[in-house]
Amino acid sequence: MKYLEFHFKTNPNTEIVNDVLAGILGDAGFESFIEQSDGLDAYIQKDLYVEEDVKEVISSFPLSNTSIEYTWKEAEDKDWNEEWEKNFFQPIVIDNRCAIHSTFHHDIPKVEYDIVINPQMAFGTGHHETTSLIIAELLEAELKGKSLLDMGCGTSILAILARMRGASPCTAIDIDEWCVRNSLENIELNGVDNITVSQGDASSLEGKGPFDVIIANINRNILLNDMQKYVSCMTPGSELYISGFYVEDIPLLRAKAEENGLHYLHYKEKNNWASVKFTL
Repeated sequence: MKYLEFHFKTNPNTEIVNDVLAGILGDAGFESFIEQSDGLDAYIQKDLYVEEDVKEVISSFPLSNTSIEYTWKEAEDKDWNEEWEKNFFQPIVIDNRCAIHSTFHHDIPKVEYDIVINPQMAFGTGHHETTSLIIAELLEAELKGKSLLDMGCGTSILAILARMRGASPCTAIDIDEWCVRNSLENIELNGVDNITVSQGDASSLEGKGPFDVIIANINRNILLNDMQKYVSCMTPGSELYISGFYVEDIPLLRAKAEENGLHYLHYKEKNNWASVKFTL
């Protein structure tokens, strides 16, 4: 079976941009994705490739102020499932307490929280610094009996971990239908309940909540734009964890949060990526 290998160069090159791009390309027939330092590699069967579909993906991309360029070539003949298993999604263990792996991985360390992710998914595996930063926060947080929102949920591993740690009820929302479908699959794979998944952006929060804990691992501009909507779903004592930006973005985001009545608590960083915790 012949495959075409595409390289998509994205600007800004953020987790959510690449996540949404992978989701839309999946609807256009692309089968697997590998995150690169400047964007995304994507693979499609040669017989399924329609040039107009790719051009439509780029021209109608739903995130504003995003530019996408691409090149392609014929891929070598390979067992692509085997390549995926060997080279991309490797198990990850965070703080020796949480393991994230696929159904084909074996000899996983025994940890307190074991999360299984469908191996066809390129993102939300916990490998990206922003995801692992939020996981570390959730492992420290007191979540039992607290209502939680995972905004921009991707594969919903954050909501799944929160539910495993006692958060209830949990709500997961993502702008992309692909993420919603895969979130539902992951929730079933992990045997957790009381997580509601829906498609939408921050405008869909109207009438939802209040939430004791909100997670928003998205990007700087969306966080700035939607901060007030998050606060409207919080009550005194509620916590907000944000990530998807660099350490140098913290002052801008902190100012916006404090303008909306939030109180800064602390930040964590990893390879210049950051997460910040606020409370109302």
